[in-house]
Amino acid sequence: MTAAAHLPGVDSRGADSRGADSRGADSRGAILTIDLDAVAANWRLLRDRLGGAECAGVVKADAYGLGAERVAPVLAAAGCRTFFVAQIEEGIALRPLLPDAEIHVLNGLFPKTEILFEDYGLIPVLNSLGDLAAWRAFCAGLGRALPADLHVDTGMSRLGLPQDEMAALADDPGLLDGVDLRLVISHLACADEPDHPLNGAQLAEFRQVRRALPGGRASLANSAGVFLGPDYHHDLARPGIALYGGAPTGQGPNPMAQVIGLQGKILQVREIDTPRTVGYGATHAVAGRRKIATVPVGYADGFLRSLSNRGHGWIGGCRVPIVGRVSMDLITLDVTDAPADAARPGALVDLIGPRNPVDAVAADAGTISYEILTGLGRRYHRVHLTGRPCVGT
Repeated sequence: MTAAAHLPGVDSRGADSRGADSRGADSRGAILTIDLDAVAANWRLLRDRLGGAECAGVVKADAYGLGAERVAPVLAAAGCRTFFVAQIEEGIALRPLLPDAEIHVLNGLFPKTEILFEDYGLIPVLNSLGDLAAWRAFCAGLGRALPADLHVDTGMSRLGLPQDEMAALADDPGLLDGVDLRLVISHLACADEPDHPLNGAQLAEFRQVRRALPGGRASLANSAGVFLGPDYHHDLARPGIALYGGAPTGQGPNPMAQVIGLQGKILQVREIDTPRTVGYGATHAVAGRRKIATVPVGYADGFLRSLSNRGHGWIGGCRVPIVGRVSMDLITLDVTDAPADAARPGALVDLIGPRNPVDAVAADAGTISYEILTGLGRRYHRVHLTGRPCVGT
């Protein structure tokens, strides 16, 4: 049985729309299922919530670890026309797949990269007056204005024009002459905490920026910002984690469809009794006779070491705790209470799935869903699911 057959609502063939089968799963210790239809459904939900504002797609970091070459065309087919990546190489790789889309590069200009933006039709996000001067000089050399975005820092204190540079630009808007300004953007620091006072402070500062720089469209909201309400939507929102099933805020049920499932195969089941311990450092001592299953997933696969003695999986409808330390290639789970016919060599344990979504795994690991997703390893057999009937357009 394929990994997909264990996930409710997933095509039991374990195949994508091109008919690729899952025979490769036989030689792999774990199966990562990526539901591309769920990604598209999440984009449509966000688009509808935005009302008249445009919904872009953030596909940086290989679409948060899920494969930008598979995710981006699905988003484009759903209607997404504007994409964001972090690095120029990511944009270059996407251009053949998205010939008609706008692709914006958040990290902006490195010296001597201007020609690459022009060659591949990419849009740099200018993060300083130095970036702006370099782009203006490049455009002047070509004799035509090229598109660019302007990032203004309103409270993140990371990238973007700081307040003194923004004031200088407001005093001399001619510094933008010769640039086709597409977007004026900023980035919310605490949008996943709706009551945080910095949200309102950043919104007020961004509105001041817009009064000083009325050109270009405005973009402030990330995934969580979409849920802060219409005041934050402006002309275009840039959701990322919500597309991939992560909870956009820490309040209430997650409205996003779950996108991934991770299942590991049991290599071995053994019974142990006191005084035996489990794993490196002997951090787990059994209290009586227990059954321990070993599964070939470890921190080399992005299954974080902080899940040691904290995380869990599901097998045969039973919650099974991770016992002992997560090692490079292996984890061990106490399957004593699982049905014997389910907890056997070759059977699959749900490590991320309907009962254990990515945000819950992240909470067990003491981190966030972003880190779980972007750390997903390359040793998993990946099954991309798409082409199934869906509700809505």
